[in-house]
Amino acid sequence: MRSAVRQKGAVVVVVALSLLFLLGFMGIALDFGHLFVAKDELQTSVDACALAAAQELDGSTDAITRATNAGLAAGNANKVDFQSSTWGGQGKLVASDLSFKDATYGATTVAANARYAQCQHSQSGIKMWLIQAMGASVGSNNQAYAATNSVGALAVATRASAQSSCPIPVAVKAKTGGTAPNYGFQVGEWVTVLSGTGSGSSGGKGKEKGDDDSGSSGGGEVGWYNLDGSNSASETALELGEPGRCGVKVGDTLGTPGAKQSVSDVWNARFGIYKNGDPGPTVNHPDYTGYTYTSTNWTNAVPQNAYAGTPAKGSAASAANYKTKRLSFASYADTSSDIDTGDGITGLKMKGGYKTLATPGTGGQHKANGYNRRIVTVPVISSAGKVVDFACVLLLQPMTSPTVDVQMEFLGNAGSASSPCTSNGLAGGLAGPKVPVLVQ
Repeated sequence: MRSAVRQKGAVVVVVALSLLFLLGFMGIALDFGHLFVAKDELQTSVDACALAAAQELDGSTDAITRATNAGLAAGNANKVDFQSSTWGGQGKLVASDLSFKDATYGATTVAANARYAQCQHSQSGIKMWLIQAMGASVGSNNQAYAATNSVGALAVATRASAQSSCPIPVAVKAKTGGTAPNYGFQVGEWVTVLSGTGSGSSGGKGKEKGDDDSGSSGGGEVGWYNLDGSNSASETALELGEPGRCGVKVGDTLGTPGAKQSVSDVWNARFGIYKNGDPGPTVNHPDYTGYTYTSTNWTNAVPQNAYAGTPAKGSAASAANYKTKRLSFASYADTSSDIDTGDGITGLKMKGGYKTLATPGTGGQHKANGYNRRIVTVPVISSAGKVVDFACVLLLQPMTSPTVDVQMEFLGNAGSASSPCTSNGLAGGLAGPKVPVLVQ
């Protein structure tokens, strides 16, 4: 009888010890699973950070400043620690997490030499739930169980030539006699995107010499062309929106769409301008600035150079080049969110159909939700509509309606090493627009 009682007591001890081991294995599964999830999420964040930063490395004097802003915006848009918006309360990416390397992979702070963007972050404060509880149960002296844990991630990206790219559905034909790399256009020159209705330019500059509304192959034509080769007007809006259409390459034949009643909203979202009921900047992302250039507020002669130039006499008091406005995250209304103010600066009439602006400044939506959406790649096409090259342009103006022409500024060949354009797409080509690519 006494032996049976002893055996029953032994079973209790064995079960208790087994439960302890089982809890240990469960703790390993749950807590280390937590670490792996946080590590994976953090890697996604720093990958996005490095790619966004690398696309800004065009050798300009402000390239590192732009790269840092872009990297932080893209990286912090990705959530960490089970998709916590505050990253588990432990802090997001900061400027010191980004560094830049030259062509020999040596550290540099000189924008002209920066070729690689590196984003590295260590996320601390990741709690070990069961293991920590077990550590507390065996005594306060066992600090290893009670400590918090960290994960780290690193990504490095650069720019490489593309085999294919993600341009917008607007194409350029060379001016008469124009050849590569700039096809007869001057860097900084404003050119008109024809609506196809002959209604005149919203920027007040009129059409470029050689432009027409008939879809003819005249020199210097800039117009709407579907990247998938179709003639569908709804396809034009899809290709202009997010994520757009990638995979366009030299030799593809583009299509000529008809009336484009649906393009205004997606075009204007790039400027941070929305109708009531639109999802707004968290879904339809604006550029880092919505500041607009027309002949009313930017009076420079050809080449106007709104991208990096100095405003001529007679320009608006608010006028400064795009690079400057981008660094201050200016809205369509500059430092205001009032659409009437923007109309007063530009001479446009956006308020007739649009009600809301993305907010400006370092605490505004242009910074928090901004992407690189106004410096874009466009195909250069032959008279037969075949892609022969890619150009880089700056979108200058929103659309008051889809039947009104708008203007772009020609920024040179997209394959130039100093081009401010980058495009998503497939890297690996020997020429073509630059695409950001991960190298580590």
